[in-house]
Amino acid sequence: MIDQTHVEALYDCDVIDKRGEKIGSVKQIWLEDGTGKPMWAEVHTGLFGMRQSFVPIQQGEVAGGGITVPVSKEQVKDAPSVHTDDNRMSDEEQEALYRHYGMIPHAKTGEHDRIDGRQDRKRAAAQDGAGMRDGAGMRGGKRDDAAEVTLSEEKLDVGTRNVETGRVRLVKHTVTEQRNITVPVTHEEVRVVREPARGEAGEAFADEQAEVTLHREEPVVQKRTEAVERVRLEKEAVTEQRDVKGQVRKERVEVERDDEPRGRR
Repeated sequence: MIDQTHVEALYDCDVIDKRGEKIGSVKQIWLEDGTGKPMWAEVHTGLFGMRQSFVPIQQGEVAGGGITVPVSKEQVKDAPSVHTDDNRMSDEEQEALYRHYGMIPHAKTGEHDRIDGRQDRKRAAAQDGAGMRDGAGMRGGKRDDAAEVTLSEEKLDVGTRNVETGRVRLVKHTVTEQRNITVPVTHEEVRVVREPARGEAGEAFADEQAEVTLHREEPVVQKRTEAVERVRLEKEAVTEQRDVKGQVRKERVEVERDDEPRGRR
């Protein structure tokens, strides 16, 4: 159980959910008006700690430099937004937080019970509202009579810029290669055919000649030019993940007491 003795130790400590997953780090503790009991932790979550969420810490346990709370990381992520410009939390905002986390505040105290899932939800919400109206006002962890310092820290702002990485061009040139093509060709040949004579014979015992003309095919090569393919360059954007590292500074605060010996500070 967390009480006022833990408040100073809770700032900047890690908040762990019921499954052991880190939720974020504590940036402010919210106390109950009148009793001063720690009620809620304002936790910075997200990749760069830019989101603020409220986590119930009444039933939390402090150990090993962190605080373990009986809620899940998903519940904290989906918690209602709370406006704290005047360092105050309204009853309506508290009621929304209790309802979101499934808790019933006891009347006139900031303590709460978990809502049994088998109970009637309407009755639980009604008890929640009654408890909030009976004086469960909230305020930030800074007391009216307390001194304060402002802590600053550096953040990494990561962006991108466009730089030229190189050029790609298409170059066309001519090459000569040998092609072998087989073409069928035809030629004529002569053969002697003998057969018995019929009818009248020619002039007997006189010299005579007869001839035929022979032909053949020869391969003829001609060249023609035709377009066979179009080649072009196109650009496309490809997104990849890059890790960016950088050193940042942050301020811490220590509490010193003048009424304690120097060796115990």
